[in-house]
Amino acid sequence: MSDNTEVVSGAGETAPRYTIGIDLGTTHCALSYVDTAISDGEAAALEVFSVPQLTGPGAVEAMPLLPSFVYLPHASELAPGDLALPWTADQDFAVGAFARARGAGTPIRMVASAKSWLCHPGVDRRGPILPADAPEEVARISPFDASVRYLEHLREAWNAAHPEAPFAEQDVTVTIPASFDPVARELTAEAAAAAGYTRLTLLEEPQAALYSWIQNSGGGWRKDVKLGDIILVVDIGGGTTDLSLIAVVERDGNLEPHRVAVGDHILLGGDNMDLALAYGVVRKLAEQGTRLDAWQTRALAHACRGAKEKLLAEPDVDAVALVVPSRGAKLIGGSVRTELTRSELDAVLLNGFFPQVSVSEHPQVRARAALTQLGLPYAQDAAITRHLAAFLTRQREATAALEGFDRAQPHDASFLHPTAVLFNGGVLKSGLLADRLLATLESWLTAEGAPPARLLGGADLDLAVARGAAYYGYVRRGSGVRIRGGTARAYYVAVESSMPAVPGMEPPIEALCLAPFGMEEGTEAALPAQEFGLVVGEPVRFRFFGSSVRRTDQVGTLLDMWSVDELQELDEIEATLPAEGRAAGEIVRVRLHARVTEAGTLELEAVPVDGDQRWKVEFEVRAEASA
Repeated sequence: MSDNTEVVSGAGETAPRYTIGIDLGTTHCALSYVDTAISDGEAAALEVFSVPQLTGPGAVEAMPLLPSFVYLPHASELAPGDLALPWTADQDFAVGAFARARGAGTPIRMVASAKSWLCHPGVDRRGPILPADAPEEVARISPFDASVRYLEHLREAWNAAHPEAPFAEQDVTVTIPASFDPVARELTAEAAAAAGYTRLTLLEEPQAALYSWIQNSGGGWRKDVKLGDIILVVDIGGGTTDLSLIAVVERDGNLEPHRVAVGDHILLGGDNMDLALAYGVVRKLAEQGTRLDAWQTRALAHACRGAKEKLLAEPDVDAVALVVPSRGAKLIGGSVRTELTRSELDAVLLNGFFPQVSVSEHPQVRARAALTQLGLPYAQDAAITRHLAAFLTRQREATAALEGFDRAQPHDASFLHPTAVLFNGGVLKSGLLADRLLATLESWLTAEGAPPARLLGGADLDLAVARGAAYYGYVRRGSGVRIRGGTARAYYVAVESSMPAVPGMEPPIEALCLAPFGMEEGTEAALPAQEFGLVVGEPVRFRFFGSSVRRTDQVGTLLDMWSVDELQELDEIEATLPAEGRAAGEIVRVRLHARVTEAGTLELEAVPVDGDQRWKVEFEVRAEASA
């Protein structure tokens, strides 16, 4: 919910030697750390940890990235010891490079995109649903369990390398998309707790990327940005596109970055690109007389992921061979062989995901079919440039009331004008894609008479988030520069109007502001002396809303109308609040009290006007209310 959430250690404890940062990514995980014993001020001694992992049956190798894949082998598929790691010999699954490589040929046994499933409100995120298309004989795990396994692997790897500094005793920051809703944030925190993370902070990924850039500048960041700058952070990873705006303000005579806006949660990234490339290859093979079934197409998508990464990372390579396994007994002889060329890659990615559009062109919404397969709620429009145009247009007034910010937007501006851009995420390692995105933004700025945005370079797009998370843990101790922001949205609860029954019409609702934009975690606010009726003793539902654009609403503001762009509905909570000696269905006069907890959840408390009982409702991962 907020820009960061933290679990603070007890008073009097000695500060740990290391601050650890973990990028819990859709495609890769990474771990970085700062040795505070040899760090001084902004000169942080920051290192990337090479993670031991299986790279083949019985083969362990340390690598800077841990691919976010779990492979669930058949009981007779591997020999004893093939899945052993330096810290365990009993594991019956693989995580990391071997899981990805093995799963590319047998996708029905590979769990991928667990992070995207973890934030999908339409499924049971604790239920065994992955791999999503696996037949009944294949064991399944939940998105929550997959996340725990990645986090556990990183903890065990650290402990094996640093027995003198146990992981549980270090300060750990795990990153999440800025657009994660409160339930997805809570699930991530619970997964970390289940994996043995006891001193936990959550940090938004775009902020982590900026922290990494600041740390990497060696103090020179103040020469690259100035008061009044608006930094657009574009993070395109394996599963999501994350957009944030960070303004540079002046506080007590010093420059300070202040996060002013985050985008919607857009399930659009490298996974979509892999599928698009795979379908392009499927069409090419069909024209040559070879048709692939659904199983082979899934395997091809995983093969295209590897080919895409190689082509993006190695500009001199013109084509990468693809091998699609047969489902018959003759696996090798029946394999389909083809290739993905650089021209095919460029055409699919540039035209499909980064088309040159005007800033007035926003994501297209098509009519949905009545029936659909149960899967991830991917963005309907694959054009990232259109999503960026919509974000900047919606946030045109993001800096209007920002204290310490001295640059006003032109009165006739149709979108917020960024002055600097920071890229993050593996997709933007491609100079071709980064240049197209920057050129599109520049065309929008030029059309409105604004100067082009400067590119803030020097970032390691694979490791920046983990590095920034580790540096943030160091900054929390009072060294370096800290990004401010508070909650990325304002939060509201629905209040149903009292009216006579009207056939075919539900009672209208109003939206009551519980937490204003920018409210810091660990703070609370009593709502004004308004009284409401609370239904107890029978099933009810609480409806919540969030807004990334209403920045002036205060606690207690009651909205009777709003546009679809102003408020977005979040997961509702179904509950039966204890009657506490009252009749079931009785309406109790209450006043409300809201707070943002240290754990980053929104907590709503109803206090009876004439009694001592208290009812507490909070965003919980099982969508239930607690008394």
